[in-house]
Amino acid sequence: MGVDLLNVEGLKALQPQEPVVMVNLMRFRERSLDGDGSGWDAYLRYSALTVPMIKARGGTLLWTGNAKTVALGRPDGNQWDYLALVYYPAVSAFIDMMTSADYETLCDPHRRNGCAEHVIIATSEAYSKFKSG
Repeated sequence: MGVDLLNVEGLKALQPQEPVVMVNLMRFRERSLDGDGSGWDAYLRYSALTVPMIKARGGTLLWTGNAKTVALGRPDGNQWDYLALVYYPAVSAFIDMMTSADYETLCDPHRRNGCAEHVIIATSEAYSKFKSG
């Protein structure tokens, strides 16, 4: 598996068949590491390849947008450029995508080229409660 920092043990501790919303926090590089445009440009290439993989596993993008400012908490270290909320019907679907050969060879290089930092937070319980009421 080539996706560094993927917390497979932590994810497997969640209920594998429960729905999950992933909160993605991204900070882009000024220039893509491969020299092909900006970090944003590399992220757009990543998204063009990744979104069909998400949809193939029953997932969907719920929301994306630019990060404006820290509204509560320490601003230092919490400066992000972009956020995305991504729904997966099961934690196992997320793990399957992230550990697939296609993700590793086609998608992840663009993510690495574009993102100086990328944090994904799993929120399975929050989504289940939101959906039910």
